Amino acid sequence: MELNKAVLDCMQALRRKLREEQAVDIRLSQTDAISAMLSACLASSNEETRQLGQRLAQLSDMPYQSAPSVPALVEAAHVAARSGSVRIYRGQRVYA
Repeated sequence: MELNKAVLDCMQALRRKLREEQAVDIRLSQTDAISAMLSACLASSNEETRQLGQRLAQLSDMPYQSAPSVPALVEAAHVAARSGSVRIYRGQRVYA
């Protein structure tokens, strides 16, 4: 998939919203960044976040409804909120 300015702008806006709402830290350099963002959007209760997720799905040609691992991502967000610190090391979440 080609990352153009529109896709990157949408990803950055969505990344900020997800960090504020769910304390999910997704880096744009992750190999599964788009699918992780779409999964988090499905778990979001904010309509603006869901619309950004739909926009990202359209721009990236990925299905919005079949985003993988929604329960795992939601659980990771809850664990991160309880522990307070999450780092990404080689694409994996490390809870400190």
